Amino acid sequence: MTTQGDMSGDGTGGGPRPGVDTPYAMLGGSEKVRAIVERFYDAMEPDLAALHSCDEEGRVSRVTRDRFALFFIGWLGGPQDYMERHGHPRLRRRHAHVPVNEHMRDAWLRAMSRALDEERVEGHIRSFLDARLAEVADFLRNTR
Repeated sequence: MTTQGDMSGDGTGGGPRPGVDTPYAMLGGSEKVRAIVERFYDAMEPDLAALHSCDEEGRVSRVTRDRFALFFIGWLGGPQDYMERHGHPRLRRRHAHVPVNEHMRDAWLRAMSRALDEERVEGHIRSFLDARLAEVADFLRNTR
């Protein structure tokens, strides 16, 4: 399994087979990833959701959801529409203005875990995602 940042493929040096050996493909593509994103934002605890732009009903906005869906699709090895539209994600830089402490990191991971549970992501792909998402969430911590 590979992501955009980990292109080691099967360890043979040949790299991933486009469209086959990616978490994006293993999850089932765009529709499944977008469903995960919807559940992720719906599962957010109020203090985490408040860090995002919200609609009049207090739900994280459609713009935010769609933008993250594009990022997540690309990060998982799918089409790179996010990069084409918004440039390199530069995650730390884009999140520098947001206080990401252990509490927020853990709240983000709880919301993502719940989304993956609700979408019945299991087995090797789940183990892979749990580990990689925990690494990224911890990488983005910028305060205690």
